[in-house]
Amino acid sequence: MASRHPALARLTPVGERLTLGLELPLDHDWGPDRRRVDRAAGRPFGVPDLTEHTRLARLADRLGFAALWLRDVPLYDPVGFGDAGTVFETFTQLGHLAAVTENVVLGTSAVVLPLREPLLVAKAAATVDVLSGGRMLLGLASGDRPVEYPLFGREFQARGATFREGVETLRAAWRGGPLELPRFGLTADRQLEVLPRPTHPAGIPIAVAGGAQQTPEWIAEHADASLNYPRELGALRLKTRAWQQLTEGRKPYLTPMILNLRDDADAPAAPIRLGLSTGSKALVDHLEQMAALGVAHVSLNLRPNDRPVEELLHELAEDVLPHFPTPAVRDRPA
Repeated sequence: MASRHPALARLTPVGERLTLGLELPLDHDWGPDRRRVDRAAGRPFGVPDLTEHTRLARLADRLGFAALWLRDVPLYDPVGFGDAGTVFETFTQLGHLAAVTENVVLGTSAVVLPLREPLLVAKAAATVDVLSGGRMLLGLASGDRPVEYPLFGREFQARGATFREGVETLRAAWRGGPLELPRFGLTADRQLEVLPRPTHPAGIPIAVAGGAQQTPEWIAEHADASLNYPRELGALRLKTRAWQQLTEGRKPYLTPMILNLRDDADAPAAPIRLGLSTGSKALVDHLEQMAALGVAHVSLNLRPNDRPVEELLHELAEDVLPHFPTPAVRDRPA
């Protein structure tokens, strides 16, 4: 069972607690002041400044955040979406992060599986897992940008079936020993294998983002975690309850949240699109409520802020992280 993988265990605390991660890029280029600077300099909105990325990733690791998450945006689409994601190719950047960090889980939120060759995804994810000492968590999505599919020779309307087949291929590749893929006529006697093998016998944990064109029952059976979009607490209660019922409480529920952390620690929480604008005290209260509803991990997106990212990381580490500590590293492979 991949839920015992150390990366997933590190994100899953005991009892009604949760852990905190960060969504990359560690930048604040959505903030009003930064947008004015970008316009004056002729920089496109949604493309982050990556000059200090390594230093800030190391700082987040040292401060005790549980995870760093990367998005998979193959093509910058300023007309349809406007957000360039993390810019760097996902698995290339994960390899870099594996080398410059020591403890954080390295997650994807999420790799668009129908646009990629599953065997190459299996190899890339296993490579990151081995290079990081077992810190890889593979978030997968079916994708929501129709313009990309014909450019990659894929059918947008078929992405649900393609996603299911891709997950089946990933599991087969990580199973160890000769690869068997019956739908391609490949049997074990051919002795093919995907290397390197993941650090854990069960392979690499998979978190399915959103619905991925699948039924909730299929996700509950084939995923190791749900990676679901942020919701107000009433709607979140319904989602977490349904997930717990489907999985008998055995698989964690993970969610991202856009955060505008106010200068005033006492500032009340106010909803913004896909997240909160709040002071640190109200943030702790909100996260406590999320934990009580069954959320195991929250990844914070800091891009709407105008304050320096380093300042935000230190404030979160001093005022928020102590309430939601990351479990100690256990049983990490050498």
